[in-house]
Amino acid sequence: MDFTLDAASPTPPYEQVRAQVIAAIDDGSLVAGTRLPPVRTLAAELNLAANTVARAYRELEEAGYVETRGRAGTIVRGGDAASSRAAAAAEAYAETVRRLGVSAEDAVALVKAALGER
Repeated sequence: MDFTLDAASPTPPYEQVRAQVIAAIDDGSLVAGTRLPPVRTLAAELNLAANTVARAYRELEEAGYVETRGRAGTIVRGGDAASSRAAAAAEAYAETVRRLGVSAEDAVALVKAALGER
């Protein structure tokens, strides 16, 4: 995988790295079990401080996209990451519809409509 940085972007470098990894996972370029480059290696390739890449990896791990396995490196997590993100989104949606006073039946109907179901 090729990571690139836009020095003119207002987006911080760690966020650019994080976003590129997420995009690659989402589009299937990075599949479960793929090992990401070591922090120091990627930092040297991108001409960044190791702490910058480490922050990107840490945030990816906290969000459930990757798993750090010590000497084995940082590995892309499996489908459970997608499931856990979907569950978090569902929880946020449920909280929002409760706060808005939408009934459970109407909330489910809204989700089905958004998914193209009837």
